[in-house]
Amino acid sequence: MLAEAKDLSELMVDLAYAALYFGDPDMAEEVGELEERMDALVHDMRSVCVMAARHPREADAMASVLQVISSIERIANSAVDIARIVTHRLGIPRELVADLSNAEEVSHRVRVRDGSHLARRPLTDLELPVQTGMRIVAIRRDREWITDVEGEEIMLPGDVLFLRGSPAGIPRLRELAAAPLWEPPTPPEDGTVGDLDRAVDVLVEMKNVSETAVGLAYSALVLRDLGLAAEVRHLEDRLDEMKDRLELWVLRAASNDIDPSPLRGLLHLSQAAEDLGDSAQQMVWLIEKHEEVHPILGIALGESDEVVVRVPVRAGCPADGATLQALQLDVDPGFHVLAVRRGGRYVYRPRGHVVLAEGDELIASGPDEGHPLLAARLGWRLEEDEDTGQDRLEPLASAIGR
Repeated sequence: MLAEAKDLSELMVDLAYAALYFGDPDMAEEVGELEERMDALVHDMRSVCVMAARHPREADAMASVLQVISSIERIANSAVDIARIVTHRLGIPRELVADLSNAEEVSHRVRVRDGSHLARRPLTDLELPVQTGMRIVAIRRDREWITDVEGEEIMLPGDVLFLRGSPAGIPRLRELAAAPLWEPPTPPEDGTVGDLDRAVDVLVEMKNVSETAVGLAYSALVLRDLGLAAEVRHLEDRLDEMKDRLELWVLRAASNDIDPSPLRGLLHLSQAAEDLGDSAQQMVWLIEKHEEVHPILGIALGESDEVVVRVPVRAGCPADGATLQALQLDVDPGFHVLAVRRGGRYVYRPRGHVVLAEGDELIASGPDEGHPLLAARLGWRLEEDEDTGQDRLEPLASAIGR
């Protein structure tokens, strides 16, 4: 149930941002319906936790599960708040829609054409997260919404796929769907940068930072890493500062000759982004305070649709001396690099110009099926330990030499 709740909360956030980007009220309503599933799931999980703690020594460990459940519920509530910008017609500036195309992870939709590579094939055969760096979050089939997208789901001509992932994968995705070339929306050009532009830029950065904070929080829990927990707290502090700046610029923009209606959406969205950061901080509190963390958390969070992995860079592998931009790990094998550990310190949200070197450790999230490919790119072969059932890294002979 915990793994399902994590996946469901991430799906809700993805759909909420997509509804905002495409101005789709039906998709926003779908987020509200998913909230009902989340409420039932949270209630059931809390009941199980209460029944499971039958002895005082089990209470502390079970309290950690309850705290993570609460954080996941807050993430889902933030998604509902984002969707309400669409359902309540709060409005957002056109500049924000255009700038969201430049976010680190973007929403995209594409229609499956008859005769395309995607048509009449099951999702498992397509491996879209590995091939394009984008994952399907929902399918609209005629008037029906499919949000529980399973690997056996067959893509039909006319299906509209809603995806989320690296913008670099959009051209390949549209090629597979036999869709025409796509041009992202552009903001109106007036040659000046005003307070509204600054507010929009900060909000896109808040979106990136809040999503990174959540990803690092799950990583800190799975890996029991104090360094990552400290980075989450730092990001949450940054979100607070950015929200203060955004509010100031929105108020200044409102004093100009600007329609104030869309500005409400900016304030609403900034609050949701800050709430996501608060949820992440709530999770890593367990690591920072050295609280007992129930082992079920590592198991459940490792079984979700996206896994968090730590892989070092081996000498002589293709990644040794290469930039992240050149490697395009977000497209193939579909992993988003959350942080790079180097010399005992973390570079979080590393940009494309970052050059990897032997000894660097990548903290990344992505599809489980792409884990062996990521390991190979970094000079390792992923094998399962026969005794523990856990994955282990073995040196790849071909890593020496490029």
